[in-house]
Amino acid sequence: MRLTSALPAGLLAGAAVAAAGADPRFALAVAALAVLGPIATSRPVAGFLAGTLTGLRTPRPGEDRGARHLAMSGTEFEEHIANLARGAGLPVIMTPYSGDWGVDLIVGHRPRRVAVQCKRLSRPVGPDAVQQVVAGAPMQDCTRTMVVSNQGFTPAARRLAEEHGCTLVGGSELTRFRRILREVTLDPDDGDRCTG
Repeated sequence: MRLTSALPAGLLAGAAVAAAGADPRFALAVAALAVLGPIATSRPVAGFLAGTLTGLRTPRPGEDRGARHLAMSGTEFEEHIANLARGAGLPVIMTPYSGDWGVDLIVGHRPRRVAVQCKRLSRPVGPDAVQQVVAGAPMQDCTRTMVVSNQGFTPAARRLAEEHGCTLVGGSELTRFRRILREVTLDPDDGDRCTG
C-alpha cells in the first residue's frame, strides 16, 4: 500500500475512533498504526526489519561466534549445517541417526559427494570424528570427507585429517563453510576453481 492511499485511511480510522469517544491519544495511535502498518509490512520494509532484527543477534567483531552454536542441540547443529550446504546450491541427504556409519550428511553429486560429520561440542574435536567419517564415507558412496564443528580441532585430529585428506571446518571458519564446501565439491575439470 502506498503512503498516498494509507494516509487518508489512517486519518479516517483515527477520526472514527475519536468520534466514538475514545481518548485522543488512542485515536492518534490508531491513525498512526493504520498509516504505518501497511507500509511496515510491504516486502522491502519487512525485509529490512527482518534483517535488522537478525543483525541484533549477530555477534560483534571479537565476540565468540561459537557461543551461538553452543545453544543448539546436536540435531539442530546438523540441520543448520545442512541448510548452509543447501544455501550453497548443493543437494543434501541427512542420514538416519543410527546406522549412519559415522556420516551425518551426504552433500553434493556423484562422483564428488562429501561425507560430513557434524560435531557440536564445548571443547576441541578429537581424532575420533575424523576416523568415523573417513571409515563411513565409502559405505555412503562418498569420495570426499569433512568434519564440521562449532569448535576447533586437536593437533591429533588435524594430523589424521591431513593424512586422509579430510577437510576440517570449525570455529571461526564456519562463516566460510559454503565457500569451502563448494571448493571441495567442485569438479577440477570445470576450470571454475574458487580462490581465496
